[in-house]
Amino acid sequence: MSCLLAALVVALLPVPPATTPAVAADSGAEDSAVTKSGTKGPYDDFSRLKVTVHQTKNLHSQGVRVSWEGGAPTLPSTAFNVNYLQIMQCWGDDPSGPDREQCAFGAGTTDGAGSGRTVVYGPADSGNPAAVDPAEDPGATFIPFRPANGEPSTTSSVDYTYFGPLDTNEQKAVRTFAGGTGETEFEVQDGIQADHLGCGLNTAPAGRTPVARSCWLVVVPRGDHYANGTKDTNPDSDPLRTSPLSTTNWAQRIVFRLDFQLVDSFCPQGQPERAVPGSELADDAVSLWAPKLCTSTGNNFSFVRGPEDSARNEVLSATEDTPAMGVTVDPVAQPGDGPRVVHAPVAVSGLAIGFFVEGASGELHDMKLTPRLVAKMLTHSYVRDVPWADKCDPPPCSPGEPAPPEHLRGNPLYYTQDPEFLKLNPEFTDIGRDEQRRPMSLMVPQGNSDTSRVLWNWLRSDKEARDFLSGTPDPYGMRVNRYFQDVDPVGNTDLNEFSKPDPTTAPGWQVDFKNPLDYTILDLDPYTADLHDGALKTRRGNDGQTPWYQLADGTAPARLVNRAPSPGDRTAIAITDTASAERYGLQVAALRNADGKFVKPSVDTLRAGVDDMRPWADDSAVLKPDPGRAKGQAYPLTVMSYAAASVDQAPKDRKAYADFMRYAAGPGQTQGRAAGQLPPGYAPLPERLRMQAEVAADDLEKGGSGSDPSSDGPNAQGSGGAAAGAGIGGTSSGASSGGGVAGGAAAGGSGGGETSAPASEAAAPNGSASPSSGPQQNIAQARQGITQGEVLGIIRWVLLGVLFVAGAAGLAGPAMLHYAQRRTP
Repeated sequence: MSCLLAALVVALLPVPPATTPAVAADSGAEDSAVTKSGTKGPYDDFSRLKVTVHQTKNLHSQGVRVSWEGGAPTLPSTAFNVNYLQIMQCWGDDPSGPDREQCAFGAGTTDGAGSGRTVVYGPADSGNPAAVDPAEDPGATFIPFRPANGEPSTTSSVDYTYFGPLDTNEQKAVRTFAGGTGETEFEVQDGIQADHLGCGLNTAPAGRTPVARSCWLVVVPRGDHYANGTKDTNPDSDPLRTSPLSTTNWAQRIVFRLDFQLVDSFCPQGQPERAVPGSELADDAVSLWAPKLCTSTGNNFSFVRGPEDSARNEVLSATEDTPAMGVTVDPVAQPGDGPRVVHAPVAVSGLAIGFFVEGASGELHDMKLTPRLVAKMLTHSYVRDVPWADKCDPPPCSPGEPAPPEHLRGNPLYYTQDPEFLKLNPEFTDIGRDEQRRPMSLMVPQGNSDTSRVLWNWLRSDKEARDFLSGTPDPYGMRVNRYFQDVDPVGNTDLNEFSKPDPTTAPGWQVDFKNPLDYTILDLDPYTADLHDGALKTRRGNDGQTPWYQLADGTAPARLVNRAPSPGDRTAIAITDTASAERYGLQVAALRNADGKFVKPSVDTLRAGVDDMRPWADDSAVLKPDPGRAKGQAYPLTVMSYAAASVDQAPKDRKAYADFMRYAAGPGQTQGRAAGQLPPGYAPLPERLRMQAEVAADDLEKGGSGSDPSSDGPNAQGSGGAAAGAGIGGTSSGASSGGGVAGGAAAGGSGGGETSAPASEAAAPNGSASPSSGPQQNIAQARQGITQGEVLGIIRWVLLGVLFVAGAAGLAGPAMLHYAQRRTP
């Protein structure tokens, strides 16, 4: 009976999931949220105002959500004259908080002294009630900024030595809505991005345990009184003029301590320095892994963003004297007589279209995009996406002023006036009607990349987008910009960049037409440096355009310049990656997949996107992003990143890179914000891909000696050992379309190769030796379409069967005995 009871217990145990479950990102986010209340001042009462900073620990350069309740509504509804919040980042080692000279504020768009460092606005006898703050130090005119790095303080209120209008993170004014609530995403900057603040830099003496400098987020609420106590009786026309740094206003500040991750000195000195070049899709992950990698592997790894082609070339040129490992999306194409290269999957992420659009009732959160809509944006097919004189209002234009470009006549001015876009996104109807808010189309990165090819392939996979790129108008008559019609819609040309061939020019905006300076499409819509830069510019609501004409002055000739948009007027949208979008708190568009479903990137949709991928035709170890196959809940722009390394390197180098692969596929797949974890914006690797990375690492460390390069399996391409064909494309349930791909590979296709490394020498997913449950055994199960979880599930039902039979036998015994006793004379 005890045996039957044991069988029952085992049979009823829950079956573990066949793939690694997603782990919530719980390190440093909402668990470190802090809420503080305002105070009652001499003129304005902020005691009912409650401000929450939703992450205060484990910070680096990123976006942080700030929300509040209990405030008075901002007036007027179209400006920021009274009742708003001003937010800034400060440094300071005093545990009670920073002083005014330590705060980065005063470089944003200006509107009198209220947005700057000036604390006296005009002479005291000017009749302007905002002129003087009675509590201010006598003789003070501005508050200098004193940097954390020991450099000299600024010398004027417009001294932009350390931060200026285009790179400041201050929020001059954020709106409180009718219900007394508000919300914003504040860009905090670490010491790498802003050494004048020094947040996260090591402050410990040499030889001591490193200590990351903490910083401060300061919120200064503004009411409806000037600093001298005079009430603003006409808020529709009179903005508050005195600076938040003025003594009376500063006294009502709300201060939050910010704890940053150490951004320097986190690795032991004297260890080998190893740069890892390649796809920036892995940048955030490798950067967060770096502090743990250097202590667990004895090597200091640093990621270098760059084109995947360059990384592949470095991998192919690696030797014992010039070791290298790169991160790529497309596989390394190896010459037939060259050394083998192994590919280890390290990160699941994707491309994203991030946006920051402010409407009358706050930031807009949702957007749906089809491939055709994105094709319109990429080809500058909206009228305002190409140069056009600022003073020309359609139609008709004023006499003597240029008309809209002929090749775009009849097309909508902006994407927010496109009937196709508005049918999906009616909440954007009012965006773009005000000429102060010009919703420009997509910012795109410069240069060639594998990720750009993924986006073009998404467009080419959709008939509507292909037809539009070929010249077929959309249902509303909109046509593609003819200068982009050379884009090959049928895929005969390998598109891996975003060109801007439209040659149109126009006089700079706000120009005296007697002596114009012309601007081009690159002034109107400049490239971003990379995907991360696109996310950062979007977070700031400034796409970097420079069409504004600035007259010559005593120090500079006439030129075209950028003007940072004012609060409430910011609209920006960019191609970025899922990790950068998450990092800076961007809203992300839902994209239409092959099933016609609009899907946003998430852990579940990214992993579903991996399930729908097939291997590359010539390399069964590397999964090919294929947006046209993304169905169900699969996100169409899902991308896998691979660490690739040649076996033709010194043993110590092969081991170092193998250890990197093991960490990436092991501890590095635990989601969170702390050092060594997988940051938000990524999905953990499915178990079969973690096993593949383990086998690739073993293969690399052994120099390929444990496999047969001449075999017909994936090792013939040096693609990561037997795991290359193990369950690729399958799912935990085996029910998706990808499951058949795995079966095809296992049945004699490209995934049928075996490794000769014995199972007893294989590393378990946690890095320890495991003769009974190593990757080889799991791979063999995967080849048969059975995972560990499914094996236990089968055992459970077998045990239930045994239990049923045994129970029946147990009951039958007494019954038969009783029957025999009745039959005995």
